[in-house]
Amino acid sequence: MYQTTYHRPASIDEAVSLFAKGSDATYLAGGHTLLPVMKQRLAAPSDVIDLARIKELVGIEVSGDTLTIRAATTYYDTMTNADVKKAIPALVHLTSMLGDPAVRYRGTIGGSIANNDPAADYPAAVLALDATVKTNKRSIEADDFFKGLFTTALQDGEIITQVAFPIPAKAGYAKMRHPASRFALTGVFVAKTRAGDVRVAATGASQNGVMRVGAIEAALEADWSASALDAIRIPDAGMIADIHGSAAYRANLVRVMAQRAVQQAG
Repeated sequence: MYQTTYHRPASIDEAVSLFAKGSDATYLAGGHTLLPVMKQRLAAPSDVIDLARIKELVGIEVSGDTLTIRAATTYYDTMTNADVKKAIPALVHLTSMLGDPAVRYRGTIGGSIANNDPAADYPAAVLALDATVKTNKRSIEADDFFKGLFTTALQDGEIITQVAFPIPAKAGYAKMRHPASRFALTGVFVAKTRAGDVRVAATGASQNGVMRVGAIEAALEADWSASALDAIRIPDAGMIADIHGSAAYRANLVRVMAQRAVQQAG
């Protein structure tokens, strides 16, 4: 690793101040992406600002029809929280499939969506549930937050503080896991709002990162059942093709995982 200066601020304001003073500073959440690339000398931040101990960034609460998860809340705390289990059990299921215990004890929802890995799970949940990403500066709707591979609407130095999820009538998540990394070869999150609208998001499939799947949304709005997707064919243009699967394979997985997610949602 290149030389860097490590900071552990106690507040958001202190973290922002430290970022502004650094010549090439970066924030640290769970560290599962940043630390490996630093070890490989693919990144050399002048300052690493650890957000994990900022108390105002940790916690979960339900208010009315909204479940709010603060950005530095770990996967483990999300997975074991009674409010999450009751409000959106699909989030618990999604989190239980993330990595291994070491990842779940350290990883955070804020770090996941800020990094926006094309095969990460939480971006699919945020997009399908039409969540609002709140930062120290503003609120960003899910449809406006994800901009492409490892790219979001976050400005330089902006910190995600929490994610607000509208509580759906039904939701489910299913993914085909890479056997080693546990990342999604393809994962699909389906959600039906209390008003009857349907949103579907797929991760691990598109070259542009997490995406809405309009054809499946339309089919499920007409008939919320796995069989309603039997005839759906997702185009393979723009899908990821690599040693783990062709574009056509991933396009088919979008439909199959959506069917499994609907079955899980009930």
